Amino acid sequence: MPYSMTGFGRSEKLDTEHHIQVDLKSVNNRYNDIIIKMPWQLKPFEDSIRKIIKSRLKRGRIEVYIKVERATGSKTNIQLDMELAKAYYNSLIQIGDEFNLATDKALELIARFPDVVKQIEEEEKEEILFEKVKNVLLEAVEKLMEMRKIEGEELKNDIVKRSGLIMDMTDKIEEHVPKIVEEHKQKLQVRIKELLDGIVPLDENKFANEVAYFADKTNITEEIVRMKSHLNQLDDILNASGGIGRKLDFLIQEMNREANTIGSKVSDIDVTNYVIEMKSEIEKIREQIQNLE
Repeated sequence: MPYSMTGFGRSEKLDTEHHIQVDLKSVNNRYNDIIIKMPWQLKPFEDSIRKIIKSRLKRGRIEVYIKVERATGSKTNIQLDMELAKAYYNSLIQIGDEFNLATDKALELIARFPDVVKQIEEEEKEEILFEKVKNVLLEAVEKLMEMRKIEGEELKNDIVKRSGLIMDMTDKIEEHVPKIVEEHKQKLQVRIKELLDGIVPLDENKFANEVAYFADKTNITEEIVRMKSHLNQLDDILNASGGIGRKLDFLIQEMNREANTIGSKVSDIDVTNYVIEMKSEIEKIREQIQNLE
């Protein structure tokens, strides 16, 4: 089952102590690029959070937003840095004296400065908080995976449809090329007769060699066989498990190469039109593949 790299997942939990919300957003990327924004209490567990995400999401740019708020009525531990508060206070007094400004709101200002007043979690409670966040994160990942699965199925269906169109055009080219050789043979025969006008008899051996040379020049049997093989591999990969985007990207390059070779070997207008349509569908598949994990 192919998965898209685009999706969104959200999960949240509210208990007596915390309100936890986790949002995951993923977009296309060649690699597995994970960006995490989370509260400072969870920084020691960043590697664990990354491992959880990487175990399920193999490719894409994944933005993770973890929000933790204390529930109303929960106990709060406060840490006050008095030395830092004194330093801020002395600085405010100095500024006030220098510019003759009132410092009656110094306490309010100091309380707003970073790290003067901090809400802290004991080490044991941080472990408990991480376990809560972990459960919410797993739920958010599952929701993201579900969205990526749905979009991946839509992409697969579109690719299968276009693969069928390319197979039809390949069959038509395969049927048409022998007719080109026969038409060339007839035209060449008529042209030679017009030029010789019965003066010199037709050299059947040279004529046969010329026709054989043209047939060999326009022989695209190998390209047709490889193109059909690539299309069959495309279907197999789409039904395989795991990341398939890179495999499909390589396969599409090979299909495009075969189409170019067919177009260069056969200059017939009908074949040229088939090749143009074929390359158009290959390009559309290539664009869709960029979205697959």
